[in-house]
Amino acid sequence: MEKYKGKKVLVVGLGKTGFALINLFTQLGCEIKVTDIKPIFDLNKQVKRLKKINPTPTMTLGEHKDEDFIEADVIVYSSSVDPGLPQLKVAREHGREVYSDFAFAYANCNKPIVAVCGSFGRTSIAHMIGYTLKVDKKNVFIGGTSDEPFINFLSLPNRDEIDYCVIEVSPQQLQTVDSFKPIVAVYPNLEEKNFQGRFKTSAEYLDTALKVARSLGPENYLIVNFDKLASNSVLRSAQAQTFWYSRKSFVTMGVISEIQGTHFHDKRIHSNIHYHSEFKVTEMRVVGVNNRENLMAAMTACKALKVSDASIQQCVEKFPGIPHRLEFVVEKNGVRFYNDSKSETMDELKVSLDAFKDQVILIAGGKEIEGIPFDKYANIIREKVRVLVLVGEVKESMNRVLGDVTQTYLVGSFDESVLLAYQKSRTGDTILLCPGNESTDVFRDFEEKGNYFKKLIFQL
Repeated sequence: MEKYKGKKVLVVGLGKTGFALINLFTQLGCEIKVTDIKPIFDLNKQVKRLKKINPTPTMTLGEHKDEDFIEADVIVYSSSVDPGLPQLKVAREHGREVYSDFAFAYANCNKPIVAVCGSFGRTSIAHMIGYTLKVDKKNVFIGGTSDEPFINFLSLPNRDEIDYCVIEVSPQQLQTVDSFKPIVAVYPNLEEKNFQGRFKTSAEYLDTALKVARSLGPENYLIVNFDKLASNSVLRSAQAQTFWYSRKSFVTMGVISEIQGTHFHDKRIHSNIHYHSEFKVTEMRVVGVNNRENLMAAMTACKALKVSDASIQQCVEKFPGIPHRLEFVVEKNGVRFYNDSKSETMDELKVSLDAFKDQVILIAGGKEIEGIPFDKYANIIREKVRVLVLVGEVKESMNRVLGDVTQTYLVGSFDESVLLAYQKSRTGDTILLCPGNESTDVFRDFEEKGNYFKKLIFQL
């Protein structure tokens, strides 16, 4: 990082990642300029924040100027910026160093990387791996999202003490690097329907997503979901040591002799990586079939890294979940509370309800948006919800369609919703916050709503 001290740096994009870059280059004493295509009246908060930085970066807002890109020594653009931006091409033609934030972080990271790839589920798996490694007394950085960009690793005061970087890696990020070779790569899934935005075709999306698997050598580990990706030719022919995982039993599938990996059998998870291990899953804190699958992916990666069985078992029993994603909060007087504030669509609400075996007390509602077909979800509400507490702008609309499906209450404030849900609970119940609608009627975003929910729980 020493070579960047005092350099002229252009940061492209003023989102969370952009500010992470500004923080890093400020630490390095760089001469910073920022540019964002959005007009200044859309960036009032960002500009106020920039003006508090000493020295204050120079700003070009509402447009990108070729001269800004030519005059800089180094250009780093955030993940939200199109890598095909014409000014980035101009900078390269003039011999400037051009990186995405992801590519810059990777180029300057000297620690072993565990990469969680694929189309979805990356966050949960990455955090499960990170949690287990920490239990195993390792120093870990977990990132790769907009909330915790990979670039933040370079700003850590203790980065020399880090043992592993566990990074989520999206196909969009891989689009911005020529090569990316972690010590472990995890592939839980690949969904063609997820290609959008910067990819012209599903084939381009899949080819980019598989770039990591192609880069691995015999010294690396590849972790693959057997149930979803066993037929993928790239993954089957990879040069890395490949370990598979499955929610089914390799024994009953008749393939145990040819499979190295992790599978579910006889109410336990078995793994034959390096040596045979068994893990009890009856006390899993996180709920849902998807989370069991995510846990097996994390287990398999940790077994490949020779993490102790005791640490893996502790992850099974104590990993609380990802904040705001079916996050176990606390058990209070025999009532379990889960925060799923990130589920802001009715489809996501349905998936979350399916994760629970027994009926729950559901707190739902939020911003009113016309045209949501609440009637499509009557059956899942009837099956999975014992008490429905509705709050927010949309409560009347939801009540008109779903109010007769189960025991339903309308409340005037979010505080009331939590109190009423608790009053209607009994020992053994689960209270679930799962809005099914956007939270911006009252709250800044789902994170603020979820954090306030947790605060109210501890005040009961």
